[in-house]
Amino acid sequence: MRHEKSCGAVVFAVRDGETLFLVERMQKGHTSLCKGHVEAGETEHDTAVREIREETALIVEFLEGFRERIEYSPEPGVTKEVIFFLARTADTYAVPQPEEVAAIRFLPFAEALGALTYADDRRVLMAARDFLIRGQS
Repeated sequence: MRHEKSCGAVVFAVRDGETLFLVERMQKGHTSLCKGHVEAGETEHDTAVREIREETALIVEFLEGFRERIEYSPEPGVTKEVIFFLARTADTYAVPQPEEVAAIRFLPFAEALGALTYADDRRVLMAARDFLIRGQS
């Protein structure tokens, strides 16, 4: 069994008092959160920062205390672990990495949730939204 690891983040921005979440429509056809493979010598945060910058050109700031893990099998004989953080950006102008990302959108929570292809991504987005709500109370 081969094991792969990726890291990324639920990226959000606040515009006119509304929290908007970044979703990516990938060239392969699915819609997901920003993430990518860990490279040699990188920490989880290093990977997330690099992947966000490569896929979106955005600069982000992580919110401490949020870390979600999912695991799945992308193909027979392979397990993949993905670590997600929560990151805020001041800018909603993103530039998709053409090799991987077809489109990037910042959406209100319900629309972002509905746009995501996979249940695991939806669960991570819900956890991020709940984390943000708890932080405001």
